[in-house]
Amino acid sequence: MRIGNVEIGAGRRPFIIAEMSGNHDGQLERALRIVDVAADSGAQAVKLQTYTADTMTLDSDANGFVVDEPDSLWYGRKLYDLYDEAHTPLGWHAPIMQHAKDRGILCFSSPFDSTAVEFLEDLGVPCFKIASLENVDHPLIQAVAATGKPVIISTGASNEEEIDEAVQVARDAGCRDLVLLKCTSGYPTPPEESNLLTIPYLKSRFGCEVGFSDHTMGIGVAVAAVALGATVIEKHVTDDRSAGGVDSAFSSEPHELARLVEEADRGRRSLGSIVLEPTEAERGARIRKRSVYIAKNISAGDVLTAENLRRIRPGHGLHPKHYVGLLGRRVNRDVKAGTPMAWDLLQD
Repeated sequence: MRIGNVEIGAGRRPFIIAEMSGNHDGQLERALRIVDVAADSGAQAVKLQTYTADTMTLDSDANGFVVDEPDSLWYGRKLYDLYDEAHTPLGWHAPIMQHAKDRGILCFSSPFDSTAVEFLEDLGVPCFKIASLENVDHPLIQAVAATGKPVIISTGASNEEEIDEAVQVARDAGCRDLVLLKCTSGYPTPPEESNLLTIPYLKSRFGCEVGFSDHTMGIGVAVAAVALGATVIEKHVTDDRSAGGVDSAFSSEPHELARLVEEADRGRRSLGSIVLEPTEAERGARIRKRSVYIAKNISAGDVLTAENLRRIRPGHGLHPKHYVGLLGRRVNRDVKAGTPMAWDLLQD
């Protein structure tokens, strides 16, 4: 499949999406710098989130409208205030997308309601992303699928029935190019909760491209995801963690994103194909395999023993599998130490 001018799939470079989220910290200039970070690092796309606090939730401090998980980065914050702080103003979208275009990378967004879908369509985005917590919003999925553009759906905090329903809704509404992202909606996510073995299962189960939305620290888990078949990697990105931003604590800085781009592609290239023969790079190594050698000077008629016949490197002599069968045999000529063992050295 293709998103914009980028081909996605096995044998292609992993499609790296730099998720800006609210890391612009309310500054357009910083948002543009994050686009530069993505472009300079080699990512193929930068992603926004399109919502307002009013399209996300109610301005309420009633039960459920305040983050009450003690280990959350946002413990005690009202949802409304959090979304108001993190949202990307609608008026910023066009300049951010133009800057991304000028820098040669794609820019798209996660809409959170139907008005956002219409807004993004008018801006000509190349695809749409459904965030994990929105994958139960079937009317939203129908709206993005009806555009005919590729759809990326994250699977965080979801059970298999919810994923199945989201996929079916998207396909029934006209989606032909679908990507599912294995995701754990923890911020940050402990590596042991990433459960990357789900990636090949999702690919087999739904017959679509599968990627990984990564909320872990570092790049190791994302590279492992590529080794398991992920063709898309989404990673939260900031220009400077210490400068703040709602997601900055678990976001990658420029040097980390650049390393992810490099190592993810290296991981992809390492997959190759099923090969049970020495490769071109191993030709020299084969010569250094062990083989059977005469280890001491011996004379014609002498018996081969464990003292004068050894299995050593290099590999010019007979295969070590013949060693036991050679013991007790006699040689037919004088042989110097260091001579590779050969069948024509034996008496009949």
